[in-house]
Amino acid sequence: MPPTSHATWFHVHLVSDSTGETLNTLLKATTARFETAKPLEHVASLVRSHVQLDKVLSRIEQAPGLVMYTIVDAGMRRRLEVKCAELQVPAISVLDPLLNAFADYLGLEQTMRAGGQYELDEDYFRRIAAIDYTLAHDDGQMTWDLESADVVLVGVSRTSKTPTCMYLANRGIKAANVPLVPTSEPPGELFTVRHPLVIGLSASPDRLASIRAKRLMGLAAHQDAESYTDEASVRDEVTRAKRLFTQNGWPVIDVTRRSVEETAARILTLLSARRGGTA
Repeated sequence: MPPTSHATWFHVHLVSDSTGETLNTLLKATTARFETAKPLEHVASLVRSHVQLDKVLSRIEQAPGLVMYTIVDAGMRRRLEVKCAELQVPAISVLDPLLNAFADYLGLEQTMRAGGQYELDEDYFRRIAAIDYTLAHDDGQMTWDLESADVVLVGVSRTSKTPTCMYLANRGIKAANVPLVPTSEPPGELFTVRHPLVIGLSASPDRLASIRAKRLMGLAAHQDAESYTDEASVRDEVTRAKRLFTQNGWPVIDVTRRSVEETAARILTLLSARRGGTA
């Protein structure tokens, strides 16, 4: 049967005894594989008592649909599964296959603790420190402190330097970014750093020109717009940037058709290789 162009709307209940971020990410990753699938999300996070679960079960009964859950408590899991069986809707414990595989491979018992990944431990404070650093070193700020970075992203305007840095910071990576501006030279500190991995971000000139034009329209700004958005000028910027990357031996990532997540994933791979397997 050929695929239909009409949207397929469906109810999906995300039930978690933690923040529910894992479920939300998995739902987006899964529905992305089904072009017309449009989920109507019912989110229930921090469900840690039977009273809270009662309300969740009531909502599922009122709007039956697929149920995705991450719940540690065995009694609450059982109640949820029984109710879903009665309503004849799927109930999926999304982490069970991974947890069971890890337990079998490692020969260890699972720690039955809700939200264990969000404890205020060393990793948590490392992420907070990375976010603080990244905010303070955005858009060429505090270049005298680039040596403290894990990653320094370099590129012309609108190559997604800032959002990529923020994504990396949320993974605990101290990321700074330095813009390449046609009217000035890059800061000297950029060429003397030893600790951080310096990476050049590039994109096709036509794509950059289009993004810049839309950016200026959104800001209702027109000063210097011609050189900023002219494709020939942008092509010259990109060429000079690539030449700079090559001269310094910096790895280059073309972000033309990459999302921020894909760019960050490539950066993490490069960083892991440089560190010998640990990012």
